[in-house]
Amino acid sequence: MTSTQQRDKLQRQIWQIANEVRGSVDGWDFKQYVLGTLFYRFISENFTDYIEAGDESIDYASLPDSVITPEIRADAVKTKGYFIYPSQLFVNVVANAHNNESLNTDLAKIFAEIENSASGYPSEEDIKGLFADFDTTSNRLGNTVTEKNRRLTAVLKGVAELGFGDFEKNHIDLFGDAYEFLISNYAANAGKSGGEFFTPQHVSKLIARLALHGQKRVNKIYDPACGSGSLLLQAKKQFDEHIIEEGFFGQEINHTTYNLARMNMFLHNVNYDKFDIKLGDTLLDPKHDNAKPFDAIVSNPPYSVKWIGSDDPTLINDERFAPAGVLPPKSKADFAFVLHALSYLSAKGRAAIVCFPGIFYRGGTEKKIRQYLIDNNYVETVISLAPNLFYGTSIAVNILVLSKHKNDTKTQFIDASGSDFFKKETNNNILTDAHIEKIMQLFADKEDVAHTASMVDTYSIAENDYNLSVSAYVEPEDTREKIDITKLNAEIQETVARIDTLRSEIERIVAEIEG
Repeated sequence: MTSTQQRDKLQRQIWQIANEVRGSVDGWDFKQYVLGTLFYRFISENFTDYIEAGDESIDYASLPDSVITPEIRADAVKTKGYFIYPSQLFVNVVANAHNNESLNTDLAKIFAEIENSASGYPSEEDIKGLFADFDTTSNRLGNTVTEKNRRLTAVLKGVAELGFGDFEKNHIDLFGDAYEFLISNYAANAGKSGGEFFTPQHVSKLIARLALHGQKRVNKIYDPACGSGSLLLQAKKQFDEHIIEEGFFGQEINHTTYNLARMNMFLHNVNYDKFDIKLGDTLLDPKHDNAKPFDAIVSNPPYSVKWIGSDDPTLINDERFAPAGVLPPKSKADFAFVLHALSYLSAKGRAAIVCFPGIFYRGGTEKKIRQYLIDNNYVETVISLAPNLFYGTSIAVNILVLSKHKNDTKTQFIDASGSDFFKKETNNNILTDAHIEKIMQLFADKEDVAHTASMVDTYSIAENDYNLSVSAYVEPEDTREKIDITKLNAEIQETVARIDTLRSEIERIVAEIEG
């Protein structure tokens, strides 16, 4: 069995478990139990692998908790960010789950102790609340303790039976892939609510490559609306780890999704000291002011959400928004995220941001912000993508690429919305690797390509009322059938002549009959 077949089989198994176990519970509500159990197994085996350090004489899971000294515990927390006693390991809990009448409360205690193990250590904020959404006492698991334990046991045993193989050889990749697979399936089935926190991997890959294009190394990468962290992790997957020196930074407003993002980091083997994911409203309470600037920024912020805007007069003096001289409209915060990203971008950096198309042509303060961006030469490229690439919306979105180190005053426009730039699947369109390569080549070349790409100078954009819609600068190919008028006229004349001949023949026959 190839690695691809192994991965496909594993994904089918895990989705089957997720559906079978949840019973009548809505899949979206039940996701944290499957995802949380997968995470619990991962950190247990990851921690065991760390403690045993390849020494086959050590079987950490079989040791009594009493042999753990305070020194062993402290050293482990400093390195891994958390501590798990042998009795708390996934393998030991699942072995006795079916006989444990207090399974739900025991799990709650274990999760609390894992989180509390980081108290007073640098990893405290990264570990705190990781299991907050794994509520083992919730009535969604059942109305009685027996029902709750039955369902928890089923989830634990289902995840335990997944064949991840040897931890050192492939565990990390398979765990991370399984987690991403589950998140993407939950997002796809949840519609809009899921699509808000998960960017499909194929789109994430394109965004990450745009942000990191041409950079041999970056100080760190940042997503101001990071959702489940998929965009940040695509950067890790696409490039050698040494390229991103100081790690992965993000902020997320939704508490459940914030927990998913932190779990996602661990599951992709990003240690606590290499990521900094914060909870909070990025626009009103940014958490990474002291960490900026960033050489790479990726983002798929929420489309056209409301924000306080001009109702808070102090925001016009905020260093993120002040340079533009205006605030984005209260009903549409899209450009607020753009200006935030621009403010956090380093002089050598690049930001790739998914944007709702309307912000590129509407008037009012949005036009003034576009003027600020163009007049200061911050817009490197605008790319229009195919429709139906994202979960929960069929909108054909754009990618805005910002840069502070352009070597000319032209802006590139790429139309990647045609059938040559996506593959149609049952529910959504997708970008294949070939499509991504094609877009990246156009982006890198910065050349005019008929009906596909255009380099436009600042004067022309200003003359066009600072419209940044791709369709304003890339003329679509006329695919209508071309008609040769000369040939058509000749065919008409020939037809008329035949009709005249037939008419004359008919008249002759009629005359003969009447005669």
